[in-house]
Amino acid sequence: MAALEGPQYGPASGGKPDSLVLLLHGVGADGFDLIDLAPVWAEALPHTLFIAPHAPFPFQGAPFGRQWFDIMDRTPARLEAGLRHAAGILGDFTRAKLTELDLGGDRLALMGFSQGAMVALFAGLRGAVPAPACILAYSGALLGPDSFAGEVSARPPVLLVHGEADEVVPAMASRQAARALQAEGVPHELLLRPDLAHGLDDAGLAAGTALLAQSLSRVTGR
Repeated sequence: MAALEGPQYGPASGGKPDSLVLLLHGVGADGFDLIDLAPVWAEALPHTLFIAPHAPFPFQGAPFGRQWFDIMDRTPARLEAGLRHAAGILGDFTRAKLTELDLGGDRLALMGFSQGAMVALFAGLRGAVPAPACILAYSGALLGPDSFAGEVSARPPVLLVHGEADEVVPAMASRQAARALQAEGVPHELLLRPDLAHGLDDAGLAAGTALLAQSLSRVTGR
């Protein structure tokens, strides 16, 4: 199984980390695409270590960039199979890193953008990683909806953020995710941003800051 590596930031305080945030990028990017979010969120989380792992597989659609799973065949069964594989790889990396840092899953938060958000939701809610304190999913989707009800094993608070003008992953994907989370009793917030395309904005990042600070400060006592 492929090993993960990527850029990291923090803790801004300079001490031992009391929590871990994993930032999962989208198709055709790599960990450097999201690591710049860490200094922004570190203002509220000075004792947190942020890691943005590069996805395990090269992206066939360009001579650079990475992907968590193949999107050339977009049939639901193939996408879900690729997603399960990616979640397993992320789970191995996450458990090893938490052990190294002497942290429990309640000190873990997952953030993902686009395909990374799909991985974060799948892995964080279905037990591929230790049950996290929260999940932030930007411009993503909840894949494998037919098996979700029978597999959900963790119910951390989830933030879904999506641009209404997104033409890559339509905002309907996050609306559908919200309905599935509601049906299974997963606490969540759906934030739809008018005129935002496939990207991040200040309002979405501020909502992420709030959930990270609330979820991780509660378990760290800070």
